Amino acid sequence: MVFTQNPILKTEKKTIARPEHWLKKKYPQKHHHYRLEDFFAFHTASGTIVDWNDCRNTLTSEDFIIGLIEGLEAEVGNASAVVMYQIGKQWGLKDAAFFRKWFMEEYQYEKELHQLNLAYVLEAWWWPFTSQGWGNWDIDMGEQKNGFMFINIYDSAVARTLGDVGKPVCHLYAGLMAGFFSDLIKKPLSCIEIQCYSMGENYCKFLLGKQDRIDAATFWQNEGATARDIEKQLIHGEYLK
Repeated sequence: MVFTQNPILKTEKKTIARPEHWLKKKYPQKHHHYRLEDFFAFHTASGTIVDWNDCRNTLTSEDFIIGLIEGLEAEVGNASAVVMYQIGKQWGLKDAAFFRKWFMEEYQYEKELHQLNLAYVLEAWWWPFTSQGWGNWDIDMGEQKNGFMFINIYDSAVARTLGDVGKPVCHLYAGLMAGFFSDLIKKPLSCIEIQCYSMGENYCKFLLGKQDRIDAATFWQNEGATARDIEKQLIHGEYLK
């Protein structure tokens, strides 16, 4: 698994230059670069990993994920889910700015990001996450006009690590989605996981939308509603009652 970090390391006295991606330097216009061998540049001499987008990466193990979650639970109890969500949200906000920069620089579009095909933009955003080990995804934007959408994550790094624990565990992903999409459309959005691999399901399902939709879904989920139940109620507009 891989976590992304800042592309430049700064100290009080100096800035440490980042290693270069040798393949990108040789073929700067190469866009089909998402194989492991192409996307990452491993600098063994310095012990650093740089991806195609000039972002420093760190390899982590499943023990790291378990330790992070269990450590938070030991410190703050049930609030650990909120902490993980907020960590993910800040990550998403920062990643939105980072994505906008590298995407526009690489493809040299004359149009602004919001003028491009949304599905295409979102696939470009998530591809690096797939390469980094965060899992595949698909997104259902059919209810976007009603203030919400559904996102499916296959092979979640968090859920895969924790296994079947009987509850949603991918709060980091939910925060990431909320932060990124809030920045993308310049409106506040929230996100909740309504189905999780750690609940014995085949994949994780997230609801992204306006706060009243999320509040309604949270209430129904606490009352025992399934993801299918929540989806039906939202589509039928029951959040308006």
